[in-house]
Amino acid sequence: MTQQARIAIIGVGWWTTMTHIPALLSNPDALITALADTRSEVLDKAAQTYQLTAHRYTDYRAMLMEAEIDGVIVATNHTTHYEIAKACLEAGKHVMLEKPMVLKACHAYELRDLAAQKGVELIIGYPWHFTANTLRARELVQSGKLGTIEYVTSLFSSMVIEFLRGNDDKYRTTFNYPVTGPGSVYADPARSGGGQGHLQVTHSAGTMFFVTGLRAQRVSAFMNHLNLQVDVCDAISVRFQPESDAKPNAVGVVGSTGNIGVGDSGVSELQVYGELGRLKLDHTAGTLYVRYHDGAEMWGETLSQEQRYPSAATSANLVDVALGKAANGSPAEVGVRVVELLDAAYQSAQGDGVPINIADL
Repeated sequence: MTQQARIAIIGVGWWTTMTHIPALLSNPDALITALADTRSEVLDKAAQTYQLTAHRYTDYRAMLMEAEIDGVIVATNHTTHYEIAKACLEAGKHVMLEKPMVLKACHAYELRDLAAQKGVELIIGYPWHFTANTLRARELVQSGKLGTIEYVTSLFSSMVIEFLRGNDDKYRTTFNYPVTGPGSVYADPARSGGGQGHLQVTHSAGTMFFVTGLRAQRVSAFMNHLNLQVDVCDAISVRFQPESDAKPNAVGVVGSTGNIGVGDSGVSELQVYGELGRLKLDHTAGTLYVRYHDGAEMWGETLSQEQRYPSAATSANLVDVALGKAANGSPAEVGVRVVELLDAAYQSAQGDGVPINIADL
């Protein structure tokens, strides 16, 4: 192992060039050794913009065979995640796979098991898993301090409607794309799989499963496309598996809309109600609040704007994992549970809310 983790990136699109490349360049433990993208012009522009000397490939399989790599970031179109991540894992590389992990539960199970078989880590790209308040909330809930979970609610409203319309230029002044925007990919189900669910609910559901440790058992969903090709407003009802045979099933709702205005920071809030108290984790405000039934209260720290969404944390975790400095901070099992939820939700919505059992996926 070299003193720096040798990192390759597959998919040099807007999120890679806005987030992953700058984060890795500022990380003294990281060395970008290879970039892969089917668009040679984007590869060239990214290399020029960031003065990169990394080898460039239009075929990621050639990259995996030729380049010196300890870990790979996969940040490609959603529908390609399974095939590409599988190839990286089969090559024995640690992988940070952008959300959504994959689109089908069966593919999620396969990747999780393949990583374990190969003895490598599969990290899912959920930055909120690395905030101090999320980690504190996880410890409180999973230590049993709230008692058995009875009810969960997750609300996420976000500014992505123009992405879902395929009009990324509307957000150019907001995101200041350094190399390229996402173009029309999020508006195209052939490349994205779905809309708000795969693009945004995956984030909030990731927090829900990471904090609670729950797993969906039965799902019913309705989705509003607002006359677009992909979903914009999602309403998902969930019955979770019981924590034990002696405990009742927790139930919950996961709601989201991508139709808010430019500059609106939206809402990202998780509430967990247990037999001993309740918890509210607010990613947008950067706060955590706990109230127990006996009246005792607890507040987490109020995070700074930079701390509320640590976009560099996922690539940093890949680097640290590759160097043996840290454990997987966003494990594949959480990704699996998100994929189960969304796979069932999309099937349910196609059937106008027909309930779907996770066991049947």
